[in-house]
Amino acid sequence: MRERGCVIWLTGLPASGKTTLARVLERKLRNMGYKVEVLDGDEVRKWLSPEAGFTREDRERHLRRVIYVSKLLARNGVFVIAAFVSPYRSIRNFARREIGDFIEVYVKCSLETVMKRDPKGLYKKALRGEIKHMTGIDDPYEEPLNPEVIFDSERESPEKGAEKIIEKLKELGYIK
Repeated sequence: MRERGCVIWLTGLPASGKTTLARVLERKLRNMGYKVEVLDGDEVRKWLSPEAGFTREDRERHLRRVIYVSKLLARNGVFVIAAFVSPYRSIRNFARREIGDFIEVYVKCSLETVMKRDPKGLYKKALRGEIKHMTGIDDPYEEPLNPEVIFDSERESPEKGAEKIIEKLKELGYIK
């Protein structure tokens, strides 16, 4: 019998804590003996969609590529941690339908907090009009309606978030 992989899709505003949570979860799952791949937004975009901008069409085209790669990995027993802003419900719903073994994690964080964190200075640039289509500023972020897990990065540690995801994976039968 093959190992059952799945895609753990982390979605939230830029600077909400997706990458940090992904790395903590990756470490915990690897320590439990599972095969894990992290697909992080900035890193993956550089290789899969270097030509893509940030219009809705560009984002969706890029995420369809990510969904395809995620599906291939998951069907081969890999736990895929996909950390992407993925601001539109429609593309996340498409990912759920296309992948099947899909767990949506909403990395919840207020706009005020992510603007304070702003490690790349993107919000400052967007507010000055230097960049367009910034999620939360001049482009919408559609919060998930029924995510399997909600991680509040303003109130919970990344370790707590990873534990919540692992509990959900156990509950759904992905890990013993």
